[in-house]
Amino acid sequence: MGSRSKKINTENFAYIAGFLDGDGSLMLQLKKRSDTKSGIRFMATICFYQDTRHSDSLVWFRTILGVGYLSNRKDGMTELRVNGFDSVQKILTLLRPFIKFKSVQTDALLEACNILKNNKISSLNKRKLKKLVDLMFVIKKENYASHGILTKKDVLKRLGLTP
Repeated sequence: MGSRSKKINTENFAYIAGFLDGDGSLMLQLKKRSDTKSGIRFMATICFYQDTRHSDSLVWFRTILGVGYLSNRKDGMTELRVNGFDSVQKILTLLRPFIKFKSVQTDALLEACNILKNNKISSLNKRKLKKLVDLMFVIKKENYASHGILTKKDVLKRLGLTP
């Protein structure tokens, strides 16, 4: 029984990783936040997209992964989003052996989650903050379509890392 369930899990993770490679995205964003001392926070996200008519696969992903929330968009697409450094890191660690096309983004997001999951932004030194910004832009550069308007210079300024 044990080896059979392990095979099923491996097959499930391989399938989900393939889907992420094709119809998913990885993001590390800097968000404004009024309830923190710094007024900002980093947010790690895995997002899967599917036509709403065929969203059963996303429901299945959520069941297998045990986290995330589904939302139907007005454009006929459904999203499964997973947020949070711990959740994103756990999922990407499971999927990483099977990821082929988004390996650069995966490795960058895993590194960022490792830095952020145990540290408040206010406790990070300048070197780590700059590293996070670099990782954020590695991910952004690799994404198919990035609509962000913040430049690297803007982000560094928000974090107080420019003279």
